[in-house]
Amino acid sequence: MSAASPFAFVDGALDRADPLRDDPDALAALWPGARLVVLDADGKALADDDLQPLRATGADVGGGPGVATFLGLDPSGHAWCYAEAATLALDAPRRIDLRRAAASWPASEATAFAQARALQHWHQRHRHCGACGGALRFERAGWLGRCTACGSEHYPRTDQAVIVAVGDGDRLLLGRQASWPARRWSIIAGFVEPGETLEQTVAREVREETGVRVRPGSARYLASQPWPFPGSLMLGFLADAEDPAVAAGDELEDARWFGIEAVRAGLANDWADAAPEGEGIVLSSPISIARHVIRAWLDARDALRAGG
Repeated sequence: MSAASPFAFVDGALDRADPLRDDPDALAALWPGARLVVLDADGKALADDDLQPLRATGADVGGGPGVATFLGLDPSGHAWCYAEAATLALDAPRRIDLRRAAASWPASEATAFAQARALQHWHQRHRHCGACGGALRFERAGWLGRCTACGSEHYPRTDQAVIVAVGDGDRLLLGRQASWPARRWSIIAGFVEPGETLEQTVAREVREETGVRVRPGSARYLASQPWPFPGSLMLGFLADAEDPAVAAGDELEDARWFGIEAVRAGLANDWADAAPEGEGIVLSSPISIARHVIRAWLDARDALRAGG
């Protein structure tokens, strides 16, 4: 399946088929033909010699659906599941991480991998009850953790985060972290705190990380992207600066304003193979919503300038 969205982990999403999670007989019937996303303990997927998805099914590994977590149904009605490599008598010549798979796999299979990786991380990090400390037993085909001591129910969590392109006329606010490769810059992002609206998060995170004040009422929602690194939902915004004075906070090595042509050149530069001594900035990966938000800001500025 070719990608229609401008970023990864959206196209070809499975039908989650929630009622099947409580129907072990239906899952057992689907199991022999079910496609498996097999992950190792580090979250990498088993792959073939060309780093393409391993074409394993339930029939290939035997057992039953209890050894896997049900992801959903594809348009042809086949079940998809994820399983831990350590639990299966199955091996493959290669391993591939999610970021690399997102750039090279068919979109629908990368999306299933992303869903599987997020669930795996939840299973790995939530083995005990947050209320009493008892061990969790996973039910509903892997989507519910029930405490074996107090009976509390625990569900997969998603951490919401905003990512925002803040403009000041024909300038875009960008920041960089000290750990990033030389010349790499991106727009501002941060997690939503309890009791906040998304618009309040935009204003707070931009102010905390860069010192820039966002003009009240200027935040405009664009799109969202599941971001399973390890379990976030990125919510893309555009916003305008009220006070453009920059003072980078503790989370960023630097924050600056860049003009339209610098941003355009940054999008054109090869983000994955940019030499440290090269010219200009390098912007976010094509798999990320950050690049889409930057492009949306640039397109809006170009349209305004073309209209006089």
